Amino acid sequence: MPAGTVFGLLGPNGAGKTTIVRILSTILLPDDGRAEVMGYDVVHNASEVRYKIGLAGQYAAVDANLTGRENLTLIGRLAQMPRKTVGQRADELLERFGLTEAASRPLRTYSGGMRRRLDVAAALVQRPPVLLMDEPTTGLDIQSRSELWEVTRELVAEGSTVLLTTQYLEEADQLADRIAVVDRGRVVANDTATALKARLGSTTIELGMESEDVGIRTEKLLSSLFSDLTERDGDMVRLTSSQGPLVLIDVLRSLEGEGLSPISLSVREPTLDDVFLVLTGESCHAGDLVHGEVVCDGD
Repeated sequence: MPAGTVFGLLGPNGAGKTTIVRILSTILLPDDGRAEVMGYDVVHNASEVRYKIGLAGQYAAVDANLTGRENLTLIGRLAQMPRKTVGQRADELLERFGLTEAASRPLRTYSGGMRRRLDVAAALVQRPPVLLMDEPTTGLDIQSRSELWEVTRELVAEGSTVLLTTQYLEEADQLADRIAVVDRGRVVANDTATALKARLGSTTIELGMESEDVGIRTEKLLSSLFSDLTERDGDMVRLTSSQGPLVLIDVLRSLEGEGLSPISLSVREPTLDDVFLVLTGESCHAGDLVHGEVVCDGD
């Protein structure tokens, strides 16, 4: 993972995402292989690793009976930070995460979004250069997720390095500079979101025609002109092309030449959802990534 970036880790339940985080945070010993954080081996230099990381796990590591300020102060004292520095750092984080007004309230009175923000703040008390975030927005509403996304962007802009595990594909697409897809304990893809989507290499064009009869004529025309997959559902004709979005120009010219005019038109590029389903679907296995291409059973 390059410094100052967000590295996304995607995968279905049980794929191994949390196990990876536990190994990198020295909570769990690896059965085999090795891992390093900022040059420190997670097994042989575990103490050094712990001083370099902050961990925001799936479950809040804060005490519901303490106030927001007391929670952050406790984390700082456990990290052996000077008392004066701890107080200043706690107030700074409370302000940054929009929790100053709730700083003196017991955590049990906080909303879910406030708790998660405080949990991330607790992971930052020591100013760690590496932040491990294990599904930090699970269970949050859209507004709370957006707020946490913005905080993450700010941290990276200041030089932090973030490992983010998530089941929200939109979250990875929004935040991650690079994404690894894990399935059954193995990395089946590792690239930028743009490159992963481009790997599927398909553009879908949907044409809404004025009637089913016109749809039939349109399907026959496109099938005769293009080698790509052409489908029809009533008056809707769908062309899935490997030539990219520029094929739309040829499609419209062909329709105009036959006096056919769509009443609706949409163009859809592959999404991260498509990539995820292909890479982790039941008919696709970890070994099916051949020479950079996805090869699934029956395809």
